Amino acid sequence: MAVLAPLIALLYSVPRLSRWLARPYCLLSALLSAAFLLVRKLPPLCHGLPTQREDGNPCDFDWVSARVRITVEQHVGNIFMFSKVANAILFFRLDVRMGLLYITLCIVFLMTCKPPLYMGPEYIKYFNDKTIDEELERDKRVTWIVEFFANWSNDCQSFAPIYADLSLKYNCTGLNFGKVDVGRYTDVSTRYKVSTSPLTKQLPTLILFQGGKEVMRRPQIDKKGRAVSWTFSEENVIREFNLNELYQRAKKLSKGGDNIQEEQPVEDEQSKKDK
Repeated sequence: MAVLAPLIALLYSVPRLSRWLARPYCLLSALLSAAFLLVRKLPPLCHGLPTQREDGNPCDFDWVSARVRITVEQHVGNIFMFSKVANAILFFRLDVRMGLLYITLCIVFLMTCKPPLYMGPEYIKYFNDKTIDEELERDKRVTWIVEFFANWSNDCQSFAPIYADLSLKYNCTGLNFGKVDVGRYTDVSTRYKVSTSPLTKQLPTLILFQGGKEVMRRPQIDKKGRAVSWTFSEENVIREFNLNELYQRAKKLSKGGDNIQEEQPVEDEQSKKDK
């Protein structure tokens, strides 16, 4: 009986509730609440809207393609972030002083505690503000893929294991992988035009160097100086940077007798033995 009573009351109130929802106020409120969704998803309303998607589709959300492959670490990080925001709101509702104290503790935490860094295997050379230019110019036969990152960026932290795995698979005599911390070496970020603003979408940035010169980068920068949305997945990096073709070309270069003074990865030596 305790279960049936609420159900009966709900059914009894349905006609009255439907009449209330049918009023202009409720209908217009619902329309205005869903306005962005309707404009963004319904043709022809969405045709001609600006988009930063890779496929150029204006009738879909810009952030969908960039967040398709979300990692467990990103899920946990998002849970922590939204929990802190909820706690801040609740503390402010309880007492302004408690809210200010909690915000202060969060700021101290962000300044003193850094997210855990990727510590797995990799075949990556780390640059500083002086060695990056020297290494790129040292032997122009070597192709470099360099990641410009910052330790405080969650996107950089999520991409770290993917980039490390790519270095283990593709690093060879004529194809090397590097990283430089533009959060630490700000002059490098200025020199290579990689924004380190807290709201930037340019971290991480991957740049392909051939002959010591930049050939391409991801994400791309549009005419307004904004980063074009791009998914940092292993498949996208392999496809966009033609890693398979670069790897085969680098191996042919080493077999052709060009002595590039660079250590070979273990995986590449084993693959040669297998052949």
